[in-house]
Amino acid sequence: MEIRPLTGTIGAELFGVDIAGGCTDSAIADIRGALLKYHVIFLRDQKIAPEQQIKFAEQFGPISKTPVYQTLNDYPQIMPVVKEPNEKDIIGDTWHTDETYQRTPPLGSILYAREVPKVGGDTLWSNLYLAYDGLSDGLKEQLGSLKAIHSNDFLSKNAKARNATRSTKLQEDVGRIDSIHPVVRTHEESGKKCLFVNRPFTYAFAGMSREESLPLLEYLYKESIKPENTCRFRWKEGSLAFWDNRCTMHYAINDYPGQRREMHRITIQGTEPI
Repeated sequence: MEIRPLTGTIGAELFGVDIAGGCTDSAIADIRGALLKYHVIFLRDQKIAPEQQIKFAEQFGPISKTPVYQTLNDYPQIMPVVKEPNEKDIIGDTWHTDETYQRTPPLGSILYAREVPKVGGDTLWSNLYLAYDGLSDGLKEQLGSLKAIHSNDFLSKNAKARNATRSTKLQEDVGRIDSIHPVVRTHEESGKKCLFVNRPFTYAFAGMSREESLPLLEYLYKESIKPENTCRFRWKEGSLAFWDNRCTMHYAINDYPGQRREMHRITIQGTEPI
């Protein structure tokens, strides 16, 4: 397996991996090692069926089904991320970490490109380790004792309105899901600290109102997406991205009007953040 870093701070492309042909335990260990080192990894020219994507994901842990979005009828493990040519909006078009409103947010997400526009539709990722490292010692000390409330209200409270302009549909009968997580997370495998807040799902600091929380949260959001701590990936049909959801955020760019894009996402079960 050959590894080519995408930037100096996050992201790498892996070559010599054939998911359809099957991955040995040794290859899976190498892929996991690359994920931990680079936080998001990319594979090109993968020709895989849904069953093969599922099998690949299961080698990294149990699959976690999304509690808010509709999934494929035949493959409930897979969430289709689609934009039809006549649709205006997409999902994921704000910096976020997947499903942090869950008590156990995903370990990671695996996104496979089945159809992409001729140009546009890139995705960006940011390194939340570096976002934390860049803070002052005083702010690190303050944040170390804080927890935050994460909620799915951003999605589910507005499900009908969002579904009206998006091909990827939310379930409209999902109630509010809340969880409380530390603002500074210690990654269970690397042992390093990272920021663990994101604009759509972090509602407020525990024990504080949203109005009191927003000024500091806004500062942390800005620190989390500094350009020097990000990478950008240009999709091609057959490309696959696998990101560590515990220490990254990502952003889908909606810049391909009139073109179709179809991706298949699988999330891997995580643990309760500490």
